[in-house]
Amino acid sequence: MKTLYLMRHAQKETDNTKDDYDIELTQEGIENTKKLCTLLKQKDINIDMILTSPAVRAEETAQIVAEELNYEGIITRNEVIYRAFLNELLETLSYTYDNINSLFMIGHNPALGTLAFKLTKLREKFEMGSIARIDFDCDSWLDISEENAKLVYFEKGI
Repeated sequence: MKTLYLMRHAQKETDNTKDDYDIELTQEGIENTKKLCTLLKQKDINIDMILTSPAVRAEETAQIVAEELNYEGIITRNEVIYRAFLNELLETLSYTYDNINSLFMIGHNPALGTLAFKLTKLREKFEMGSIARIDFDCDSWLDISEENAKLVYFEKGI
């Protein structure tokens, strides 16, 4: 079985003077990510790898998730996630080593919401700070598809 956690970065600044790539989390975004992690701890979460967009707000979200959930591995940054389209995200997932059973991906909309819909028909709005857990009945990331995907839960951003 493979498990995918899709998380949209938390609440971000609205500073129009910064490049989109450099926009940081707000204090509210930081606090809400910590609250969400408290909720995730109750769900017995296990993470083998964190994969994030290199945009500042996504990296900040990834750092908080790693700290709060006691993830001791390396946070991997992948440029594709920053401006990804659906097929690029699916391709990125297919490149994941099969010894990784639980992948936590942090990124942006509309790509994450589109991916969640494609795999599970999730119709909820993927707001900032939202997370979906999707389990796949397969042994390889090459084999993930909507046919073997199951939405375990969706938590709307706090």
